[in-house]
Amino acid sequence: MNITTAEQIILVILSLTLALFLTVSIIATVKVIQILDHLKKITIKAESIADKAESVTTFFQNTTSHVALGKLISNIFNASREHKSGKKD
Repeated sequence: MNITTAEQIILVILSLTLALFLTVSIIATVKVIQILDHLKKITIKAESIADKAESVTTFFQNTTSHVALGKLISNIFNASREHKSGKKD
């Protein structure tokens, strides 16, 4: 079975195309994996920041409730003191 010159040229062209396609595919796959790894790191960092923001929000919510309770007690104390001294408005 002899291969003609045209068949040899087509075989070389197809072989080069396949080699080029495989090389580009491997490089693209490696780059996509690197990008996904970066995205994973960014996601972990964002979750950490969100957790910190949530704990800060909880802290301020607890603080404001204590401040509101203190203000309420202060208002009751001032009102009772004004009532006793007869300075009621």
